[in-house]
Amino acid sequence: MMTISLSDAGKRYNRDWIFRHFNYSFESGKSYAITGPNGSGKSTLLQAIGGSLLLNEGKIDYTIGAKPCSAENAYRHVSICAPYLELIEEMSVKEFLDFHHGFKPFLPGITDDFIIRTIGLEKAVKKQIRYYSSGMKQRVKLAQCIFSDTALVLLDEPCTNLDSTGIRLYHDLINRYCQNRLVVVSSNDEVEYGWCKAVLNISDYKSN
Repeated sequence: MMTISLSDAGKRYNRDWIFRHFNYSFESGKSYAITGPNGSGKSTLLQAIGGSLLLNEGKIDYTIGAKPCSAENAYRHVSICAPYLELIEEMSVKEFLDFHHGFKPFLPGITDDFIIRTIGLEKAVKKQIRYYSSGMKQRVKLAQCIFSDTALVLLDEPCTNLDSTGIRLYHDLINRYCQNRLVVVSSNDEVEYGWCKAVLNISDYKSN
């Protein structure tokens, strides 16, 4: 179980506040969507929640089970899928998953062969990722995120480049593997976040 609490949190670049006076708690077993206009800072807030960006004001507290977790160690419990994160394209999908597994273990009982079958890439297993279509690459990104044994799953525009079959796969992965985890989605598309229980609009947290 994981809880993330932000207290009077704010992030700015130069003199422009991306968000400010953000007070909210995120809990395992629940799903949250961050919405707002393009360029409004949804991804910035998502990264701040995951601990990869430092706040300019306020604080963020992580709790794993009943024990506090330092911000420096929070990354151990976080996986993310985002358009701005690159795959290692010189590797095959199996090589990439094995490499990733060295940093973040998979969920119990999950193997790289199972993942490859689940995301429908058996016929491309020997190809380097550089030769994959954009949709195939997105499937790999989703897989390395959702199948990692982490308490917090961060999804930034998770259906980017996916066709209708890929979107169905996305929803199936969420339903099967994310029910008891803490999931935060950054998106403007209800196809990506319509299943979330809480919706936060970042525009409500912009003040000078």
